[in-house]
Amino acid sequence: MSTWSARLEELGIELPGVAAPLAAYVPATQSGSWVFTSGQLPFVDGKLPATGKVGAEVSPEEAKEYSATCILNALAAVDALVGIDSIKRVVKVVGFVASAEGFTGQPGVINGASELLGEIFGDAGRHARSAVGVSELPIGAPVEIELIVEV
Repeated sequence: MSTWSARLEELGIELPGVAAPLAAYVPATQSGSWVFTSGQLPFVDGKLPATGKVGAEVSPEEAKEYSATCILNALAAVDALVGIDSIKRVVKVVGFVASAEGFTGQPGVINGASELLGEIFGDAGRHARSAVGVSELPIGAPVEIELIVEV
């Protein structure tokens, strides 16, 4: 396998279209050899598959799947800016989980994104990470993820 796009095809993964920004920002920006994405929500065809807090309206298992959707949206933003095959490595993932009171499983939720990056990029997908519980996310999303890659 010679390219990340070939790996996506091998896994049967098609990157979605870039999610339209909800406010005054761009989906991704490059500075030198780094690409930073804006926070990506788990949009599917322009809609959230669920709203609410993890540990209440949204199960941790569902939220883990949504975090994988977020990372695909982040990769789509990177792809639109510089091309997926220009990625040298994944550097950092920052995950935010809208959490019900007492929910402490944020790392498990964000594993959905981390595990998918490992599947796609192998060792180049190993990254630093934060998994943060928050009281609310934009438009009621259960999960939001930012991605930093080196190109």
